[in-house]
Amino acid sequence: MKAQSDADKTLNMILSRLDDMKAEETVTVDLRGKSAFSDYMVVTTGRANRHVGAIAENVVKTLKENGIKNLHVEGMPNCDWVLIDSGDVIVHVFRPEVREFYNLERLWTQNPATAKAVS
Repeated sequence: MKAQSDADKTLNMILSRLDDMKAEETVTVDLRGKSAFSDYMVVTTGRANRHVGAIAENVVKTLKENGIKNLHVEGMPNCDWVLIDSGDVIVHVFRPEVREFYNLERLWTQNPATAKAVS
């Protein structure tokens, strides 16, 4: 049986916290082999700015308590879209309208064959 990687442990920790915080429509995108900067991207939604902020604060707190250092967080003042970069896992917490507008999951989950540059 293969040991769980650090990225998988971090992902599971984040997903558990998002569930605890009642985040909605959480999607995990596996970036292994697609991206050099991260293994997973998590996209989730909070009902309003305060909910987005509370979700982000709790995820950051959980990561820090579990020894994940060098976190990079953007977007906390407005809480329309908060990005939490833990290295192995990047989390995007959106308000519903903002998530719909940017539609990040679609960018990363489209058929790779259609996204390739034509030579």
